[in-house]
Amino acid sequence: MKNNNNSEYARLKSKIYARFLTLTVAAVIIIFALYKLIWQYRGGNFVLKFLVGLGVSRDSAEKIYQHFFRNFTQIIWIISVAVIFLVMLRFFMNWFTKYFTSINRGIDALLIEDDAEIKLPPEMAATENTLNTAKRTLRKRKREALEAERRKNDMITYLAHDIHTPLTSVIGYLSLLKENPDLPADKAGAYLGISLDKALQLENLINEFFEITKYNLQQITLNKNETDLYYLLLQLSDEFYPVLSRRGNTIELNADEDLSGRVDADRLARVFGNIIRNAAAYSYPNSVITIDARRIEGNIVVAFTSRGKTIPNEKLGSVFEKFFRADDARSSATGGAGLGLAIAKDIVELHGGTVCAESENEITTFKVTLPA
Repeated sequence: MKNNNNSEYARLKSKIYARFLTLTVAAVIIIFALYKLIWQYRGGNFVLKFLVGLGVSRDSAEKIYQHFFRNFTQIIWIISVAVIFLVMLRFFMNWFTKYFTSINRGIDALLIEDDAEIKLPPEMAATENTLNTAKRTLRKRKREALEAERRKNDMITYLAHDIHTPLTSVIGYLSLLKENPDLPADKAGAYLGISLDKALQLENLINEFFEITKYNLQQITLNKNETDLYYLLLQLSDEFYPVLSRRGNTIELNADEDLSGRVDADRLARVFGNIIRNAAAYSYPNSVITIDARRIEGNIVVAFTSRGKTIPNEKLGSVFEKFFRADDARSSATGGAGLGLAIAKDIVELHGGTVCAESENEITTFKVTLPA
């Protein structure tokens, strides 16, 4: 890319040099022509005739010519040459500044919301490409921002609706308990259990609200230290046991016990936790979530594999976008606000790594690659 830019700018410089040389040669030719055709042969006669035409006598005209023109010939020609070169320089500057005018129009075009390409003179192709790339990037970012805003608004709408359901259940069952203090113990216990489940569900939904409002306000900073990654993954596997056991899921950890790296342990735990939580939400019940962690070619690669509904290719590229959910219909039972994987991607990239997803034949793998 840099070589292409240098080549394009070389064309521009060559054109500027050529135009400057052309105007310089033109100035020299004009000066030479004036001297040969006017001054050297008929210049004196022209001045005398001009003075005589003004009513000056021949003798007086000759004296004036001798005193003011012949004695100051060099000064007159120096001034004439300077004037000619200044005129040529003015032409050159007017021509040269058209490039700045073109660039200014191109910059103004960045703010125009259309798909029209920015056009500059051919010798400014490198600048034209840069401006068009910037315009496409701005359009893409604006579309992504609008899409993320739409998803966020949809998510808030869905959450507001979902919150109403468990809240109604909690109020209803607690009201029954209050209005019927003599209910049998087994029935009262059942009502309390349902109320507790609905209250916990309500808590999860409220936490999603906090995630949405907090996402754009948080600034992720890393505090890297040498970390035992095997122990980190083992600890997360234990922490997620209660969540996984509800649907009969388990974690199988395959990792080198001496695997370690210089990372922000708390942030990376959030990355792995978000991926495990996503796998738990969308994997089939009673299935195994496999975690493979290895050092490969100077990188640390951690792969999370689960068995569940295949993510379509058209959605696979969007799973790391803000407020994106793989399922078409909002369900309070699965998934969250669609921020977990977006946050995971941000943290991994701050570590200088990458994260990607693959899904086919009901097998989905999220792969995190970190520099060792």
